Amino acid sequence: MTGVPAPEAVVETVGHELGRWTGKSVPRKEDRRLLKGQGQFVDDAWMFRQGYVHFLRSPYGHAHILSIDTSKADAMPGVFATMTGAEMAEICEPFFRIAPDPAARIEEYPLALKARFQGDAVAVVMAETRELARDAAAMIEVEYEPLPAVVDAVEAADPRSPMLHEEVGSNLAWHGLFDYGDIDWALEHCDHVVHIDRLHFHRFSSTPLECQGALVNWDPGTDQIEILSNIQFPMFATQVMGPSLGVGQDQLLWRYQDSGGGFGNKIAMYPQIAALALISRKAGRPAKWTEYRSESMLSCGMGNERTFLDIEVPVMSDGTILGFRLRAFDDAGAYLHYEPLGAVIWSQVVPGCYRFKHVRVDYTETMTNKCPTVPNRGYSRLQHLWMVERIVDTVARELDFDPIALRKLNYVQPDEYPYETPNGCVYDSGDLPQTLDKALALIDYPKALELQARVAQDQTTKRIGIGIGSTLDSGTNNFGQARIITPDLPFSGNGEAATVKLDLYGEVYCTLGTSPTGQGHETTAAQVIADVLNMSPADVRVNTGFNKEHGAYVGFSGTYASQFAVTGINAAIGAARKLRAEIFKVAAGALQCEESDIEFEAGMASYHGDAERAIPLIGIANLVYTNNAVLAPEIVDSVSLNCRYVYRPPFSLPDPETKTGNLTLTYAAQIHACVIELDEETGEVRLLDYAAVDDCGSRINPQIIEGQVHGATAHGIGAALHEAFHYSSEGQLLNASFYDYHAATALDIPTIKTDFVESPSPFSPNGAKGMGEGGGAPLATICSAIQDALGPGATLVTDTHNPSERVWRLLRTNGERGVAVISR
Repeated sequence: MTGVPAPEAVVETVGHELGRWTGKSVPRKEDRRLLKGQGQFVDDAWMFRQGYVHFLRSPYGHAHILSIDTSKADAMPGVFATMTGAEMAEICEPFFRIAPDPAARIEEYPLALKARFQGDAVAVVMAETRELARDAAAMIEVEYEPLPAVVDAVEAADPRSPMLHEEVGSNLAWHGLFDYGDIDWALEHCDHVVHIDRLHFHRFSSTPLECQGALVNWDPGTDQIEILSNIQFPMFATQVMGPSLGVGQDQLLWRYQDSGGGFGNKIAMYPQIAALALISRKAGRPAKWTEYRSESMLSCGMGNERTFLDIEVPVMSDGTILGFRLRAFDDAGAYLHYEPLGAVIWSQVVPGCYRFKHVRVDYTETMTNKCPTVPNRGYSRLQHLWMVERIVDTVARELDFDPIALRKLNYVQPDEYPYETPNGCVYDSGDLPQTLDKALALIDYPKALELQARVAQDQTTKRIGIGIGSTLDSGTNNFGQARIITPDLPFSGNGEAATVKLDLYGEVYCTLGTSPTGQGHETTAAQVIADVLNMSPADVRVNTGFNKEHGAYVGFSGTYASQFAVTGINAAIGAARKLRAEIFKVAAGALQCEESDIEFEAGMASYHGDAERAIPLIGIANLVYTNNAVLAPEIVDSVSLNCRYVYRPPFSLPDPETKTGNLTLTYAAQIHACVIELDEETGEVRLLDYAAVDDCGSRINPQIIEGQVHGATAHGIGAALHEAFHYSSEGQLLNASFYDYHAATALDIPTIKTDFVESPSPFSPNGAKGMGEGGGAPLATICSAIQDALGPGATLVTDTHNPSERVWRLLRTNGERGVAVISR
């Protein structure tokens, strides 16, 4: 098995520590302050002498910047400073790239030297008020030379297309061939080949309640840069920003308390924060920026848009799908803010939920004159998983297989876990057939079939469709996979840190390295620590948000890739175990007995069988912190009661030549099913019934899991039916506000029925898997249901986004169906 120890070895080493509190829906610690309006978000923060910042953004999708005149803005009373891209480029270095040459040559600074997408920041103003900064920015005179734009990833690969970065020499971000098994043999020896001309995963994003923001102060005396920001991945930003600004990693001091959602969008905020740092230094005062919603729509970052071409699927007569061959084109947008990681992260889930053995993907990522892409709930995987589900549904339809039976035949089977995929990833645990059965039971599948038949018989303008979608939440990624795209990167493995401390008066306090965005980290960390220390979660205080000055962190600390349930939680468990061992050592010394004789419960250490011979936590803390002269020297020298632990998942380096290796540790699954009503006259799709069943391994807090399932499902439903970013051929975003971009609301989301399967992971110490990225399942489920409602012989549903006008056209399309079958 590639890159992962045998499950028995992992369990034997750490065990699944599930106690009195783990697995229970403990009320969230965060909710008390949030429901009472006592949370602190970025815009709530304030620093003495702060100024407000506004970014001037390009109105063009592609243009040379011939000149920028800030004199009128500088002359306005109350304006503290202005800066341009050219000014910043003189005092800082370009951001480093995780891309290989030639894309690594991209010279991106905090502000643009050439406008490469509508919304590209070209200048920045700091003033006394937010409104004045905005007015002053409008006074800056910029002379542009508009250039032709390219907004299609496939066209961008053509050497004749407009070039975004001249120093690169093309629009190519990355190209590679992923070749596993023997697809040529499979295509030659199969019974049928299903050809699909084209599939397209559209461009959309998330719309967090709180937009991006930061308050940055470059202290001239200490040269420390204090950053209060809702960024999700502060330590990645540290690695990018430090060399660019010419400061050491310890000079970047990150913190925040609460964040109103992230979904991956807030990972790549570092260009704006770097710009705030530089204008703070110039003005000699803190710089505060809170993103407007229109700014967020234009420039925050969008999810990967992907086009799949020339798909060939070899199938045996019994329905066994052998694999697929295709070309994929991914649209990275104008800059590589986190790309081209997406060019390899999709391969965490190469076969999806299925046992496909033979796969060849010719993968190309290009840059276009659109907003840069960033991780977006299921980063790079939901695109691929949707495509795999479209393959399965298309095979079922074209070869007349039952879609349920076909899935069950091709699913990874329960007795096959841990299951190694063709590229060396290891699916840890699961029961996909049972998960599917539960989803179908929730929508009452037999009754749905009866409704479908009855409506068809009534010959109304309505049609009923039933859809299924399977997805995987691959959690805790192995950063060593970055070497598949750039072999020289100094990245491998992953990890997270936590400290658990017994304080002076016997309080238990935990600091985490993660930067939560609403997932309940304070609550779940308190639950597992309480189990280790045999106390109540109410007696465990967990730090809020992220604070680099007094928190625990490592080089990849942050919130991303569904990793907290594994890395963050197990770091907290490890630190709590170390503290428990120290408590036992001090208690044994105080009670004059062996450590094995100590019993510990509810904050009291006692001698086994003698409750009167005991010492409370406050007494243990007193002995270490203020009364330590009475302790034996060997205890004084070995105990701190402030225990830091770094959890490192059992990863090994992938092979960059074969592009194989274990790329992530755990695999949570979600299977969704739905029933829709389609109106032939309008193309409107109405969700009549919707079900989601998850398997995230050991459940730490079921109520929080339920919230994650509902949130991911709503996100996916919104994308499938309502949310899409559209660009003109000139690179103009056509729907840059909520007037035109229909973010899903409670009125758009039906009642979601839920259930679960619990298959603990053998690879994580607590049996948990990552959770919350199942937003891709609704895209496949709703496409499947629309296809079912269209009926036999209809045009193939080839796009993830299917608003009523597109469905209306599908109902009336004649001619090419976009799919063909060759039978041998």
